[in-house]
Amino acid sequence: MGSVRSAATMGGVGLVVACAVAAPALAATSRVEVRGVDDRALRAEIQAVITQSNTAPASRLEARRRATDAGERAIALLRSEGYYDYDVEADIGDGDTPVAFITVTPGPRSKIVDPKIEWVGAVPAAADAQAAIEAMALKLGEPGRAETVIAAEGRIVAVMERQGYADAEAKPRTVIVDHADKTVQPIFKIAAGAPVLMDGIEVSGGSRTRLAWLRKLVPWKSGQRYQPKAVAELERRLVETGAYDTVSVTLAPAARTKDGQRPVIVSLVDRPKGTLELGASYSTTEGAGVDSRWIVYNRLKRADTLTTSLQIAQLDSRLQTELAIPHFGKAAQTLKLTAALYRDDTTAYTSSGGVLSADLTHKFSKISYLTYGVSLDDSITDEKEAANFVASGRRRNLLTFSVLGAFNLDKSNDPLDPTSGWRLGARAEPTYAMGDGSIAYLKTSAQLSAYLPLDGALGTVLAGRAKLGAIVGGDIPRVPAPARFYAGGGGSVRGYAYQAVGPRYPDNTPEGGLSLVEASLEVRQPITKKWSAVAFIDAGAAGKQVTPDFSHPDIGIGVGVRYNLGFGPIRVDIGTPLHQRHGDAPIQLYFSIGQSF
Repeated sequence: MGSVRSAATMGGVGLVVACAVAAPALAATSRVEVRGVDDRALRAEIQAVITQSNTAPASRLEARRRATDAGERAIALLRSEGYYDYDVEADIGDGDTPVAFITVTPGPRSKIVDPKIEWVGAVPAAADAQAAIEAMALKLGEPGRAETVIAAEGRIVAVMERQGYADAEAKPRTVIVDHADKTVQPIFKIAAGAPVLMDGIEVSGGSRTRLAWLRKLVPWKSGQRYQPKAVAELERRLVETGAYDTVSVTLAPAARTKDGQRPVIVSLVDRPKGTLELGASYSTTEGAGVDSRWIVYNRLKRADTLTTSLQIAQLDSRLQTELAIPHFGKAAQTLKLTAALYRDDTTAYTSSGGVLSADLTHKFSKISYLTYGVSLDDSITDEKEAANFVASGRRRNLLTFSVLGAFNLDKSNDPLDPTSGWRLGARAEPTYAMGDGSIAYLKTSAQLSAYLPLDGALGTVLAGRAKLGAIVGGDIPRVPAPARFYAGGGGSVRGYAYQAVGPRYPDNTPEGGLSLVEASLEVRQPITKKWSAVAFIDAGAAGKQVTPDFSHPDIGIGVGVRYNLGFGPIRVDIGTPLHQRHGDAPIQLYFSIGQSF
């Protein structure tokens, strides 16, 4: 009978990683059997690492080879799981094509005791050494698994790097197994080296970016102790601009140390100077549209983006140029300068003109931000007003100056397909319009969305949204039609057409309101990895008074499907109005990318 046994003391711990792939139907004689293990989980792990064959052994010699190989793999797994007092015997059955099997006696599981760090070379400062000891985070008495030991070693090196020891590395560790006490003592051998001081940056890659601008982005001072987070932050800041094909920020090798300091190498490869994007869209309520964008990168040599876009659509057509200057004034702050000519042709009004605007956005995270802005809009608007219960048209020529303050706080787990967390956004726009019917008013709105996972196994998510809006200081018809609140459509109250919710003129034209209330509730249910279904109910009201009134809302209900693209879902919703008025279609179809909220 063949046997495979272990040594009492080992100089290291190995970790076995294996993947078992099951054939559709393995013959019983082709598998290596595992015998003598009562623990089902351990038995399954051993079975998983054993190499299996789709065919029966051709001879007794081949069967014995399979059994021996299985025994060696089982030993490696047992050691990695903290079983050092094992007994593994490999054998075969009778006949010309016998069954190969191993008999495993795991023995008691050894426990971790008295882990230590031995410093190779220079010993770090006492506080840094203590931080390394705390980073081990090994609990006395826990199973002496290889994965646990290796993870502790990784934490030690990581914390030393965070303390400024950029060259810290792990040397071959020693793991002492005491068979009498059934204990495992890991002794980590760490070469910390000396703390590294960072110098300025050196740029490679041939980018057009100005060196002086790059230096302003550096989040450390020359002579500061090395911080991996600071190096990663500079890389993140450059990546987020979108102006580069590749970005790499790394500390120079030790040979580059001069006067105790080491430079940081920034490698930048610019995107092509210009790219052209084409797109098209269609909605049953908002019509068809085509658009194109010509984007020029790094024209000002500070990772800027100049975008010229042309959009021709049934509701909104415009020619626009926007210059985005990232990290303007300070990091994570973007200045956007926009000039546009536009024409909006909606059911409620027709407006055309030109607008100039400037916005300054400070990001706190990827999609949490605070924005300040100003705009000047010269417009001609054809709108309606009610007089003696008859809707009559009028044309208004207005020069409108607005100030914007807005914020968005996102605590959800995904920007396009959230399943937990919440979001809060609000904006205020003090506005003064001069011309045909001068008026000053304040337009405000706020929206809260929340996402609650109901069942971890099924993946059911309950999503809710509430929005409030009010225009203070004006009345209808003095507040221009484009500035009023409207509801209805794919991002509002589904089941109704765009602008169809709220007060209407006698001829059924949407009048718009001074206040807005909206609420939505969705149940999102995954069906497969790619497909999911949604049931929803939306409600909304736009009112002529400043105080929002939700006593008589319009309500839409419906269902939808989602197809996961990997980065977010394609959304298709079908909604119907519960309070169908004259002119309302019985069904509305919505198609877009991303969840409705």
